[in-house]
Amino acid sequence: MAPGAHGMGFGPGSRNFMSEEEKKNLPKVTPELLKRVFSYLLPYWKQLALTLVCIVFSSIMTLMPSVLTGKIIDEGLIGRDFHKLVFYIILSLAVTAGANLIGVAESYLNTWIAQHITFDMRNQMYRHLQNMSQRFFTSNNQGDIITRMTSDIDGVKTVITNTFSNILSNVITLTVALVAMYQKNWILATVGIIIVPLFTLPTRKAGQKRWSLTQEAQACNDEINGILNETMSVSGQTLVKLFCKEEFEYKRYEDANRRMIDLNVKESMAGRWFRVVLTTITSVGPMLLYLVGGILMLRYNSDLTVGDITVLVALLGRMYGPVNSLLNIQVDWMRSMAMFSRIFEYFDMPVEIENAPDAIVPAHADGNVEFRHVYFHYDPSRQILKDVSFKLDSGHSIAIVGPSGSGKSTLVNLIPRLYDTVHGEVLFDGINVRKLDLAFLRGNIGVVTQDTYLFNGTIRENLLYVKPDATEAELIDACERANIYDFISNQPEGLDTMVGNRGLKLSGGEKQRLSIARVLLRDPALLIFDEATSALDSISERKIQDAIDPLVSSRTSILIAHRLSTILAADEILVIKDGEIAERGKHKDLVKAGGVYTELYETQFKGAMDLPEEEPEPDEPLGWDGGGSYSGPHRIRRRAAEARAEREREMEEEIRIYGDPYEEYREEMLRRKGENC
Repeated sequence: MAPGAHGMGFGPGSRNFMSEEEKKNLPKVTPELLKRVFSYLLPYWKQLALTLVCIVFSSIMTLMPSVLTGKIIDEGLIGRDFHKLVFYIILSLAVTAGANLIGVAESYLNTWIAQHITFDMRNQMYRHLQNMSQRFFTSNNQGDIITRMTSDIDGVKTVITNTFSNILSNVITLTVALVAMYQKNWILATVGIIIVPLFTLPTRKAGQKRWSLTQEAQACNDEINGILNETMSVSGQTLVKLFCKEEFEYKRYEDANRRMIDLNVKESMAGRWFRVVLTTITSVGPMLLYLVGGILMLRYNSDLTVGDITVLVALLGRMYGPVNSLLNIQVDWMRSMAMFSRIFEYFDMPVEIENAPDAIVPAHADGNVEFRHVYFHYDPSRQILKDVSFKLDSGHSIAIVGPSGSGKSTLVNLIPRLYDTVHGEVLFDGINVRKLDLAFLRGNIGVVTQDTYLFNGTIRENLLYVKPDATEAELIDACERANIYDFISNQPEGLDTMVGNRGLKLSGGEKQRLSIARVLLRDPALLIFDEATSALDSISERKIQDAIDPLVSSRTSILIAHRLSTILAADEILVIKDGEIAERGKHKDLVKAGGVYTELYETQFKGAMDLPEEEPEPDEPLGWDGGGSYSGPHRIRRRAAEARAEREREMEEEIRIYGDPYEEYREEMLRRKGENC
């Protein structure tokens, strides 16, 4: 293989052409886009200038050994001058070493610049995404967000270290090689220029064919993996056996496997033919130069020397790489611009929730909340909230109930400005939340959600996340008020117990109570409990309820629940249906009204009262496991009976406190039934 044939982008797996999908998504390269791309290079112009100097010297010095080869042959070997032979050999080695050292410096500068630019872009992107509203994260694919943050920005390093520097290096190398060749002999230089495209075009076609076969083989491999995944799993094998599909599945696998074998053979042979074409063509160039040079020397008494022809052959080999790279520069350039366009697409997304220029920072917060004719939608074609108005005074509590999807969580998300209203106002302590400083507003609102998120660290670290300077006494106090300290104190590591990724080492109730402790450590003026107990068992729910009840009675609170037992202590209940406040009032009055709340009340408690009494069958073993509990079906029935007894005790307690408002409702229904009869 001729010199310079390596590293030219024609490897078996390389792809120096654009796929159909890439062609469809080509970005529009405008002066504005280029100016924006190069704006990231501007802060590092000194390092870039030094890189440019390194590239120029490195490119020139890399070609010097090829030129010195002619001197070694003509003056050292043919001229039989030992001193010149040694001198040119040492000079060639020194130039090669110098070029390599300069190349190392160039590589370092390129890497340094690329790393700092990606550092700037990552920070800018993260800051920008942190400022995006909740709408952005709910409407965009999380994987796409992470890809922009990682793969796309990482690709900038390749653009800086390869694309930009290679363009410059290849242009300089090609220019110097052409000048040197024409200085030696214009005829041989012209022959060499004509040969170079003959090398690049066939190899380009071979690369496309190889890539196409690789893609087909990958698709076939995916099909085989899919068959194995479907039929080799426990469930898949059961299905195959039950429906007697063994032969059918074998035939399907055999067909896919045979296609895979055929494609692998074609791909391997394409790679072999690729190397045959590459080796043959790279050998043609030097042979032609030797032939034409020999004719000039032998037939026309040209002043060409053997060393000159050798130099021209070496320089021709050096030209293959730069010419091929520059021929494919459009592909690399367009891919780079497409990547920058994807990054800039996120940068250009407007930040919906921003601080007002003259944002207000009050001295303290009381926690008063007021909604004035609030409308909200994610999509204009579907209103989520419609003309919602209510007021919550400091020290009081409101419970919000309603069917799933009625807009309860959306309503409370408007208070800390996770979203902004479409129409109407949300006021916090009498000031429109849009005019309040975001840090002040959110710092005075504590939210406990159904889906508790804990970082992979210790309990202490998760608590200190909201208040890094909290003392040990404050941590313990918050945990005691959240009804979680007894659990923590029983752990060998106490507050330094690891919670695992997303709190997987804790139960649902423990995570929820830890979440409450984290909110209490912040000491917010307003507490919001969004379905805080909906996904828990009755025992965990009771522990959390014991933690919530004192908080509701002592500070401004909003509770969202579908379990009515959670919201009985609230000062007022708002019933949301289809984005509107359908009813509001006290528990007793709302039950009597016979509306939406009555329906929710009846649905909730009817399920508990209608649980069937189940006893073990006469011939069914009790399943006593010797450890103080039952196993098998009896355990399920026993738990159902315990849950039913717990609900009945709660109902009796509510009737004792509030009376039995449902009794009048039942009497009214019976009276109407009698009239109808």
